[in-house]
Amino acid sequence: MTDSVTRHRFTRRALLRGVGVSMALPWMESLNVWGDEPRAKSAGSEAPVRFACLFAGNGFHRAEWRASGSGKNLQLGKVLESLAPVREKLLFIQGLYNAEALKGNIHSSQTGNLLSGAPLASGGKIRSGTSIDQLIAQRYGKETKVSSLVLGCEKSIASVHKDYSMLYSSHISWSSPTTPTPLEIYPALAFDRLFKDTVQKSDRSVLDAVLAEARGLRGRISYSDRRKLDEYLGSVRDVEQRIEQAGKSGRFQGWRPTLTKPNIPRPKDGLPQDVDEHMRLMCDILVLGFQTDTTRVATLKLNNDHSSLRFPHLGVDYMIHHLLSHSDTADWLKVNQFFLEQLAYIAGRLDAIQEGDRTALDNSMIMLCSSMLHGSHDATQLPVVVVGRGGGRIQTGRVLDYRGKPNRKMCSLFLSLLDKVGIHRESFGDSKQRLAEI
Repeated sequence: MTDSVTRHRFTRRALLRGVGVSMALPWMESLNVWGDEPRAKSAGSEAPVRFACLFAGNGFHRAEWRASGSGKNLQLGKVLESLAPVREKLLFIQGLYNAEALKGNIHSSQTGNLLSGAPLASGGKIRSGTSIDQLIAQRYGKETKVSSLVLGCEKSIASVHKDYSMLYSSHISWSSPTTPTPLEIYPALAFDRLFKDTVQKSDRSVLDAVLAEARGLRGRISYSDRRKLDEYLGSVRDVEQRIEQAGKSGRFQGWRPTLTKPNIPRPKDGLPQDVDEHMRLMCDILVLGFQTDTTRVATLKLNNDHSSLRFPHLGVDYMIHHLLSHSDTADWLKVNQFFLEQLAYIAGRLDAIQEGDRTALDNSMIMLCSSMLHGSHDATQLPVVVVGRGGGRIQTGRVLDYRGKPNRKMCSLFLSLLDKVGIHRESFGDSKQRLAEI
């Protein structure tokens, strides 16, 4: 697609504009958002397919990461039970692996090529491969305001573990073999990137800046679209307010300082101190990005591999995530369930957004995976769930088992997913063969 065509398509998309601010609107039946004719049945008038990957380090509970059956009768293990409302729109995939991840040591060398299948450089050097999310972003990023969202809930680790850089452990998204994509862990800055024309500190509400144009738009859309617009603007306001409150919160996760109140003014644009609020804000920002077509590609790293997160809101504050993963306790299951609840929340939000005959979840592929199956560092098979129907191109409500089969490469899955967004390659990473079932 040429730059001139890309600019033409972008300028025809429905945008609300204010001073220094622009907000893309959700799909509306009475407005042309993606195509040139409001009710055309051409490919250009359909909602786009989005791709997201959520990552949870250190694997899952050995006995409760499981699924069986199909469709309405799909039975989910306790780790996955929060996904029950969307069970008919998911794939549970087992048996896939990255061969290169088995050639290094543990943690970093099992994470740095999760989305690329590329060989990793050791000795503290940095070399991996371009990840699937960035491959999609490079192809379609010019059609949206933000080429990709790369979000995280834990800071990057700058050290070396067993001869491999911990940057591998901290990043799943790679713009090139030597460049991990910058990870945004601040919700306010991620929010600004979606809606502000320049990312800068500002006390002015994004919503306030575009309300005048929003009021003018109401008279030109249908009654049902007015309700959709009001709901959307309300969700934007809610995220803004929660970001502001998270920055002002005096609660702290894990270790408590000797001071009960700060003795210096607290910066407004800080990190949320509660892991549950941090993750939920990032989930909402991801949904907003997809809902407005501000971006079609996202990764959300819920934690690092070799993570130091604690979970006081779950009553699990005595041990960091990494150490907790080494035993299949009830507390480990509780933490696993919390992580899957983030995926379930995103899926539920997207499934409630109607886009013509399908929902935003139907028009998405949301993958959740980890660097290992269990906390014992077993990367011979990886835990993978895909939620969403890829624009109607994926038959869901199934369990796919590749254990013992000749083609069980993660990159074969990626070749299949790339097909769903119109990117057809002969090879990706270490694979030249697709998964025929997807």
